[in-house]
Amino acid sequence: MKLVLASGNRGKLAEMREILAGFDIELVAQGELGIEDAEETGTTFIENALLKARHAARQSGLPAIGDDSGLCVDALGGAPGLYSARYAGRHGDAAANIAKLLDALRDVPEDGRAGHFHCSIALLRGADDPAPLIAEGRWHGRILPAPRGTNGFGYDPVFLDTASQRSAAELEATVKNRISHRGIALARLREQLGRDL
Repeated sequence: MKLVLASGNRGKLAEMREILAGFDIELVAQGELGIEDAEETGTTFIENALLKARHAARQSGLPAIGDDSGLCVDALGGAPGLYSARYAGRHGDAAANIAKLLDALRDVPEDGRAGHFHCSIALLRGADDPAPLIAEGRWHGRILPAPRGTNGFGYDPVFLDTASQRSAAELEATVKNRISHRGIALARLREQLGRDL
């Protein structure tokens, strides 16, 4: 089955390909098909995941998977949340987003820096699929005072996995893909796909 990923994020594409390995799925980024990003007008992660997937399915005529995820920090009332990718203004500028986040938390003590990554995934068999497969996952941790590690993408260098005491950017990809918000959501999606396919 050919499946369009409603994202141009190479990190997401690599993670999803690895986690969905074993299924007869060819995952193609929407950009490879000349599809532009959908406008994210939803007020929740799941709404945006559905908007992205529906747009990619409509433009491609193929089944599509939409993912919306972000970092939610307790001390910031859940920010950056839905605006994680464009927190500092420009979409996808990880360095600027991290700098803004660390500045916002500069006076917050270590025990007040709890947060979690949230991921919502929607898989549509077609643009008008009335019953999409939906899966969600959360990864709880803490925000570090400075970046650590070189793996991953986005906020990974400042997100501490409290179980391992390593930043998400210090984890091996196979470990991260097992315990992360996206890994959890995709594992739940895999279970649904196993029943559905």
